[in-house]
Amino acid sequence: MQLCANKLDKKDFFGKSDPFLVFYRSNEDGTFTICHKTEVVKNTLNPVWQPFSIPVRALCNGDYDRTVKIDVYDWDRDGSHDFIGEFTTSYRELSKAQNQFTVYEVLNPRKKCKKKKYVNSGTVTLLSFSVDSEFTFVDYIKGGTQLNFTVAIDFTASNGNPLQPTSLHYMSPYQLSAYAMALKAVGEIIQDYDSDKLFPAYGFGAKLPPEGRISHQFPLNNNDEDPNCAGIEGVLESYSQSLRTVQLYGPTCFAPVINQVARAAAKISDGSQYYVLLIITDGVISDMTQTKEAIVSASSLPMSIIIVGVGPAMFEAMEELDGDDVRVSSRGRYAERDIVQFVPFRDYVDRSGNQVLSMARLAKDVLAEIPEQLLSYMRTRDIQPRPPPPANPSPMPAPE
Repeated sequence: MQLCANKLDKKDFFGKSDPFLVFYRSNEDGTFTICHKTEVVKNTLNPVWQPFSIPVRALCNGDYDRTVKIDVYDWDRDGSHDFIGEFTTSYRELSKAQNQFTVYEVLNPRKKCKKKKYVNSGTVTLLSFSVDSEFTFVDYIKGGTQLNFTVAIDFTASNGNPLQPTSLHYMSPYQLSAYAMALKAVGEIIQDYDSDKLFPAYGFGAKLPPEGRISHQFPLNNNDEDPNCAGIEGVLESYSQSLRTVQLYGPTCFAPVINQVARAAAKISDGSQYYVLLIITDGVISDMTQTKEAIVSASSLPMSIIIVGVGPAMFEAMEELDGDDVRVSSRGRYAERDIVQFVPFRDYVDRSGNQVLSMARLAKDVLAEIPEQLLSYMRTRDIQPRPPPPANPSPMPAPE
């Protein structure tokens, strides 16, 4: 919205006034909370303030008829701002004014009591008011957007021999490995947003039988034509089967599997599909340059990457890929969006050994950025959610 004022009271001895507005939301208990302050316009009784945006919930908490109080002040350097006057309105009243100027009288109750001929302390005019709808993650899911979940697991030798209890891949009959816990924690939540529950699952950094070829994107189910596994249980099954057949080797390369998912994501840009790649790894990345290049390219696609670090390694390189502080760049080109979320699994392990708690904590944090990353893609492409399909009416009972 944008507002201006006319003929405000003069408060400064030497100059005119330096007016600014303070917006208050009324609370259920009759108190008021500041929700916005405009900038100060210096030395004028007829200020025009800059347009500004405010969330509807901040202004009225979704109650369109709730009182919104606006105070007009004259700014003073020492912070003892002089009260010029006030007026009240509501979200509904403001929104009716979209097509016409609405003028509010600024009243100072103290002056009104003292002066019999007091009219007002000036007027404030609403120059423009418009409302933009912001869609939520749920709006897109309701409209049919599918999350496509792909898993990539680190099969490099630094994980240790899977047959030894010291290995990060060790399948104990009593508890899940760190890899299996991370996979289950994230996957069991994401699978609810994927209608076919079929997940491509890959391994990287292993020598494959029979000829010992090193691969950085081999299907865990050993099927090059169809790497899909049925549900998270199917992924876990294929993962444990692969541990028995491939040889852990190296190096640790992320780029091939990121590019693999990016190729699928590049085919669909209408907002109906969004791709999430979960990479679980124990450490130092060998193809940092290529991985950054792959992330920068993928940042313009409907895609997010979650990296879970397992084991005791130092993960500084992973922090660099998680663009929260500094946007990832490659050859002078910056990622269009932040699409990588990195977490070290050790930060989530419950000290009492409660695996369910560890997995819940991990899933909550790891998945926290996905909705905003999906929304940022949709916003930059101006893709609106489709309307949800109509609910199936209950069939009419057959006549007896």
